[in-house]
Amino acid sequence: MRKIVVNSVKDLVVNRSRNKRSLISYGCYTFASSSPFLSRFLYTVSDPVAMSATSESTPAVTLGNINPKVLQCEYAVRGEIVSIAQRLQQELKTSPGSHPFDEILYCNIGNPQSLGQQPITFFREVLALCDHPTILDSPEAASLFSSDSIQRAWQILEQIPGRATGAYSHSQGVKGLRDTIAAGIEARDGFPADPDDIFLTDGASPGVHMMMQLLIRSERDGILCPIPQYPLYSASIALHGGTLVPYYLNESTGWGLEVSELKKQLDASRAKGITVRALVVINPGNPTGQVLAEDNQRDIVEFCKQEGLVLLADEVYQENVYVPEKEFHSFKKVARSLGYGDKDIALVSYQSVSKGYYGECGKRGGYMEVTGFSAEVKDQIYKLASVNLCSNIAGQILASLVMSPPKVGDESYESYSAEKDGILKSLARRAQMLEAAFNSLEGVTCNRAEGAMYLFPRIELPHKAIKAAEALNKAPDAFYCIRLLQATGIVFVPGSGFGQVPGTWHFRSTILPQEELIPAIIERLTKFHQSFMAEFRA
Repeated sequence: MRKIVVNSVKDLVVNRSRNKRSLISYGCYTFASSSPFLSRFLYTVSDPVAMSATSESTPAVTLGNINPKVLQCEYAVRGEIVSIAQRLQQELKTSPGSHPFDEILYCNIGNPQSLGQQPITFFREVLALCDHPTILDSPEAASLFSSDSIQRAWQILEQIPGRATGAYSHSQGVKGLRDTIAAGIEARDGFPADPDDIFLTDGASPGVHMMMQLLIRSERDGILCPIPQYPLYSASIALHGGTLVPYYLNESTGWGLEVSELKKQLDASRAKGITVRALVVINPGNPTGQVLAEDNQRDIVEFCKQEGLVLLADEVYQENVYVPEKEFHSFKKVARSLGYGDKDIALVSYQSVSKGYYGECGKRGGYMEVTGFSAEVKDQIYKLASVNLCSNIAGQILASLVMSPPKVGDESYESYSAEKDGILKSLARRAQMLEAAFNSLEGVTCNRAEGAMYLFPRIELPHKAIKAAEALNKAPDAFYCIRLLQATGIVFVPGSGFGQVPGTWHFRSTILPQEELIPAIIERLTKFHQSFMAEFRA
């Protein structure tokens, strides 16, 4: 084919030199003889060497010419260590017995159902009926499904245009489902919620990206983020070209959030010419597991009001509180209890169906409640949501169910409550077992997991281990986690992926492996740690 094209173009070049015309035709195309495009085209295709170099030697996309913001973006919970784990898992499949363990235990990410957690029956019944509504007309429906799941499915289908879960919805989400969520927020907080303030999203992450797109204009715009932080925030800030302004949680006080630290970092950034736009607070904490006291939350709200900051409240673990002396309070409830309304503070609250006791990560459901923004700005947020058309309908339905589960008197209430309580109580026991195990290891200290799904132990690594890591160009905690994975099949995420006080090292572990597996995990971890410390202690 190339020979035909080259020969044809050679004829065109000859004809051009003979005719000296101002216009040259080639097939269905006509070019001016002086056209720069034509000159470049003729030079390239009449020179087979140049043509070969252009088409075969230089890739169209390289690391040198992609968006540099993509290169700056990192997401540790699915980074290098997970790639190694997936390779080892494949090796175990193709060559059983090739490693000193027979399975990979993914303790790197909050993905409950992948580790054996069962979905909530009521939620799945309603989803099944909504996705296949002909079942509702079947005489067997009443014997297969609870009466309240049937009733709820009819109610939801009536709210969806065309009763079609496979169709697009309003870009903020189905109006009836937003009404249900707003009622759930009001019941939780004791203050009104407006369904027009709610944007249904595919999990919480798209809502975070939308707000970063809205707020970040250049690298001179900063977002205050906790350190340690969930890498979604650093990644999103990098992708949108902003500056992460770190504030450090106090490990010695159980990962406390101190307003004096916020003020210190805010003032330092402003002195450098950074315009700080927003404050991110994760409560309960990820990766640190702390639950903020209500007094602390009041101080944070006052700080944001005084400094003119948008408060981005990541509250996706609001159901995951494990200690009796702590209780979840939404930042919206705290702000309203202080007497602050929409004109006083801009607040965005995030919720997700991926966490809590439900763990429906793959369904990709969630919402953000956007308050304190003008109508003109909310129109721009709506425009951003419209670019993606809408979030998936199954996730929207689940978000409404999470905020409006079965109530006392409903047929499903007892089984729903038993499933919910069983999951949350087991998570609390698992957290306690792992916390005690970490604290028993040489050089390891671990704060209590008050909530969320993680522990974030600190590890004092021997100098020899740090030097060995440096020789491999690895962070010391990443070196430890890789060695742990290769010896035991356990996947932890190094603390360096979340940020930490310089000179300290940590790792994050979920508390999600099934309860009966925890003793075996602890045994493997303990044996490895003793061997590792003995190897590098001298």
